[in-house]
Amino acid sequence: MGIRSGAEYIKGLQSRQPEIWLEGRRVTSVWDEAVFQQPIREIAKLYDMQHDPEYQDKITHICEETGERVNNAFLPVKTAEDLEDRRNLYEAYAKATFGLMGRTPDFLNIVLTSLYSNASFLEKYNPQWAENVKSYYRYIRDNDLFLTHAIINPQNDRSKSSHEQQDVFTHLGAVRETPEGLIVRGAKMLATLAPITDEVIIYSFPGFKPGDERYALAFAIPIDTPGLRILCREPMQDGKRSVYDHPLASRFEESDAVLVFHDVLVPWDRVFLYNNVEAANGLYPKTGIAQQPAHQTGVRGLIKLQFATEVAVRLADSIGVDVYLNVQNDLGELIQSVECIRALLRTAERECDVLPSGEMMPGWVPLETIRGLLPKMYPRAIEVLQIIGAGGLLMSPTDADMVHPELAEDMEKYYAGRAGISGSERVRLFKLAWDLCGEAFGQRLLQYERYYTGDPIRKRAIFYNSYKRERSFSLVDDALSVFEAKKTAESALPVKRASGAD
Repeated sequence: MGIRSGAEYIKGLQSRQPEIWLEGRRVTSVWDEAVFQQPIREIAKLYDMQHDPEYQDKITHICEETGERVNNAFLPVKTAEDLEDRRNLYEAYAKATFGLMGRTPDFLNIVLTSLYSNASFLEKYNPQWAENVKSYYRYIRDNDLFLTHAIINPQNDRSKSSHEQQDVFTHLGAVRETPEGLIVRGAKMLATLAPITDEVIIYSFPGFKPGDERYALAFAIPIDTPGLRILCREPMQDGKRSVYDHPLASRFEESDAVLVFHDVLVPWDRVFLYNNVEAANGLYPKTGIAQQPAHQTGVRGLIKLQFATEVAVRLADSIGVDVYLNVQNDLGELIQSVECIRALLRTAERECDVLPSGEMMPGWVPLETIRGLLPKMYPRAIEVLQIIGAGGLLMSPTDADMVHPELAEDMEKYYAGRAGISGSERVRLFKLAWDLCGEAFGQRLLQYERYYTGDPIRKRAIFYNSYKRERSFSLVDDALSVFEAKKTAESALPVKRASGAD
């Protein structure tokens, strides 16, 4: 089949009826649910871009195996050109969503491609697991499907491992084996966009301990598999808001969900890892499923940070406050943050790592540096937006006010910005900024950026320990070598004999 269109994606959603719970009621049709309709349309636009002559050759390629055109997320990276083709895709999708949708279809399809490219890691534990991953990759690639994932345990008692929880199946674990497959029970989070995806893939961060064998799982199933329950968080908007009044929240709301598995059957050909703590701990660092998507999230993060910075610049200009030194300082800081991330991405793309499989990956150090900086840089951009907008962010009228004939004169007179900025133009800018920095939608984006890769403190500690193991810090030795040189020089001097009578 190859690349899908937006209409084909929507048709697929309409053909299924997963068990979705939203605000205390079961959703019977995801397409007819107001809160999901606009995000579905935004994802559909990404699928349509694959058929658009402006983008097609940049974000898709002809698959050597099938002869069909497929998305670049399914392109195994062997060369610098492959890496550039991948980046073109990330950038196109990020710009189409202003970097505000963190889990567009490319993200997990990259993860799956890395599993496919490095299936040899699984083969040494169980050859069938490796074959299952390869078959699943081809299935998702050839049907151009959209995945969600859930890789984190619920926040119950974080001081205890999975097998030490009060209920042995609080965290997702294997119940029993059957001839048809594995029965699993428990919960995982944080499944972003789960209600509007085709399939879900499950795996975990490292950290399994002896006793956690039943929780050492990796598998994938359709999102409408019987027994799989999707518990959506409270929406950040109701799906009925005006695009004018909420230009971002009305379009890019990403639903997040807890996935609860009530004795779900996972067919054996969909099991990628099971009952093996060593394999589960090695899956994330050894197969590229951390490093390759870090490239995608880095590009998306760059676009998101750039967008927030541009909004701040335009906001300051619209009311003439960018003539003040303190505002120029803050905006200069944001622009330099954008350029830092841009430079780190370019460095990562040039300083590649190569896995034993031959897969080329952007450099680990610059990518992890991005992951460490963005959780600080993006919140700072939002803070600057709030400072620049100040009370004006709280005073925007609605679209209905702006177009009312009796109010039109007041709207243009009292909401105008500096010379040349009309009332309607300034209000539009402030509404855009408020969606980004003040609305619940914007606050979710902020929290997402802080934690989308996990605990930033823990991540930085892991980065430090890995960096320390791999580096000799030889500059210190070079500096200290002066003392050895001094000792060597002193030892080469003739020894003076003490003078005295014979």
